[in-house]
Amino acid sequence: MITVDEALTGRGALLAAAGDHPYARHALRRDQAVRGWRHGGAVGWLLPPGEWSAGGAVGTPGPAIDVFAAHRADGTLRAGQSINLPHADPDEVAARLPVARLIEWDFLWTTAPPPHQPEQERVERLTAADHPALTALIEEAFPSTTSRPGEPGIVDWYGIRDGDRLLACGADRSRADIGFLAGLTVAPGLRGRGLGAALTAGMTGALFARYDTVALGVYPDNLGAIRLYRRLGFTATERRTSIKLA
Repeated sequence: MITVDEALTGRGALLAAAGDHPYARHALRRDQAVRGWRHGGAVGWLLPPGEWSAGGAVGTPGPAIDVFAAHRADGTLRAGQSINLPHADPDEVAARLPVARLIEWDFLWTTAPPPHQPEQERVERLTAADHPALTALIEEAFPSTTSRPGEPGIVDWYGIRDGDRLLACGADRSRADIGFLAGLTVAPGLRGRGLGAALTAGMTGALFARYDTVALGVYPDNLGAIRLYRRLGFTATERRTSIKLA
C-alpha cells in the first residue's frame, strides 16, 4: 500500500497537474472517466478496461514505479496488462515490477506543420477498398508493425500510389488532443527516394487541420527515421518505457 501525494479525478485535473504534457494529452481521451495521482514528481493514471494500456505516467520515473508496483501488488494491475512510463532504468523496473516485456521508444512531437517536401501532394486518404493493398504492402515492408487495417484505434489510412500500386502508407492513430502518426512504411525497393519524407509531411499537414500538436513514436535505434523526423520538425522528444506485466 502506498499513500500518494494527491489523488486526481478526471482528465482536466490530470492534465493540469501534468502541465498539459503532450503524452498525457494523447493518452487521456476527453470522454474518459479516468482517475490518477500526483506523487513525488510524477503524475500518473489508470485507464478504464478495454483501453490500449492499463495506465501511464509522465514526470519522474521512480515515484511512478512505486505507485504502479503497489497497484500490481494489490491486484489493481494484472499479468498481461501494459503500462507506459517515463524513461526508466530497466534494472530498477525489474526490481520493482514483474516484467514480461520492456520496450524503450521515443515519443516525438511538433507544434508546427513541416516544411514542404517534394511530392507530398501525392499523399491521399485511403478507404476500406484499399485494405487488401495496405495489407500486402505492410506484410512486405513492415511485418512487425502493430498498425494494420481493422486494428482498434486507427482513425484513417493515408498512402502514396503509382497507378494501382500502393508505394507507401501510414496510419492515423490520433487520439484526444494529439494527432498521431503510426506504421509509416515505404515499399522496400523504393526507399531512399523521398517517399517517406513526402508521406510524413503530407500526413502531418493533414492532421494539423484538426490538431495543434502532432506526434509519433520511433525506436531509438532507427537512426535514419529519427533524422528524417527531426528534419521535418519533430524536434521535441521524450524517451518512454513501455512494460507488459508478467
